Amino acid sequence: MTDIHDRPNAFPWPPLIYIAAIAISIILNVVLPLPWISGLLGDILFATGWLAALGAVALYASALYVMRQAQTTVLPTKAAEHLVTGGAFAVTRNPIYLSMSLLMIGISLITGIVWFLPFSVLAGYATQKLTVEREEKHLEARFGKRYRDYAKRVRRWI
Repeated sequence: MTDIHDRPNAFPWPPLIYIAAIAISIILNVVLPLPWISGLLGDILFATGWLAALGAVALYASALYVMRQAQTTVLPTKAAEHLVTGGAFAVTRNPIYLSMSLLMIGISLITGIVWFLPFSVLAGYATQKLTVEREEKHLEARFGKRYRDYAKRVRRWI
């Protein structure tokens, strides 16, 4: 068994969790489609979905850029070389995972597939339990007080 100091996780949960959430949402929509809002409100939600999706992509790209600049890994199975607190990480401690949930919400609003909404929340919860909490322990073990101070300043999600 590896020490939490060496790496946060042995398995890359987040992409699999979100892929499963997307697949289940699509399957449920085929088997049991839920009604969607039409008219002006539907058009507003559609536009909001595009804003959410574009925001998700921007947040994801920003987080990757900052992590690459800091020369630390983006992989949830590798040890963090540096504590990243700038850029998107100044707003949320988990911008990559937040962007995945936000993208699912955006897709729901664009496509009218209601199932994406609850599964985006479930995917976020599962990611927190299987990955985020272990990553936080890993970061605290590696960076100590610097991480604890950062965690006090910046929220886990939003």
